[in-house]
Amino acid sequence: MQLEIFQVDAFSSVPFGGNPAAVIPLQQWLPDEVLQRIAEENNLSETAYFVRNGEAFDLRWFTPAVEVDLCGHATLAAAWVLFEQLGEQAEVLRFNTRSGELRVRRGADGLLAMDFPAKQPVAVEIPAGLLEALGLSEARALYRTDDYVLVIDDVSLIEGLKPDFVALSAFEVRGIAVTAAGRGFDFVTRWFGPRVGVNEDPVTGSAHTSLAPYWAQRLGKSSLRCEQGGARKGQLQCDLPGNGRVIISGRGALYLRGVVFV
Repeated sequence: MQLEIFQVDAFSSVPFGGNPAAVIPLQQWLPDEVLQRIAEENNLSETAYFVRNGEAFDLRWFTPAVEVDLCGHATLAAAWVLFEQLGEQAEVLRFNTRSGELRVRRGADGLLAMDFPAKQPVAVEIPAGLLEALGLSEARALYRTDDYVLVIDDVSLIEGLKPDFVALSAFEVRGIAVTAAGRGFDFVTRWFGPRVGVNEDPVTGSAHTSLAPYWAQRLGKSSLRCEQGGARKGQLQCDLPGNGRVIISGRGALYLRGVVFV
């Protein structure tokens, strides 16, 4: 069997930026074991698969280790492939996912706008060992949704983070986002997810469903410019229309198009 594959750098307008995701269009679903093994072989933070279902698409995401409930950058990559490579003419794509229906709108300026459910972070105590695992001595606060969101005041510390990934994998959350205001953006972030097989994700769209509500409330803004990443970075626009949703917008760039043999 031969499957077409695209590798898209999401949240970047040029290759080698943002967050790479593999996208594989399917005519019908393959066994889960095969989907997982392809994702493992791709060795990217996410591989997205979709199957047309009437006027919508069924969409799933796999890390090299597990299937996940929500992935922003691979959703953007899948929409970019449909719009830019497969000739989809609809202005709004509808994806059926484990997190409900997600919609992606094509903007006139080349931005793709994803409509995701917002998650309101809840303040929690900082557990023993978390700061040490991140190489930090202090933090402003810790919040939790499916991720930990650790807020720090000194944005200069973001760039130099060198976590102990073995220690981080002991915390029972999807991932750990470390975030601060500054560096020319409303906020910047790095996200670490060794527990789901991704030590560091360059740009995590789904994490911004928690990050954007926190920063919108703290800064008193409903439109936020964001950057995520360490050595490799990407840029996002987050808008909160006040209806329990977060609109996460970004661009995509094609790096690779080829064939998978299974």
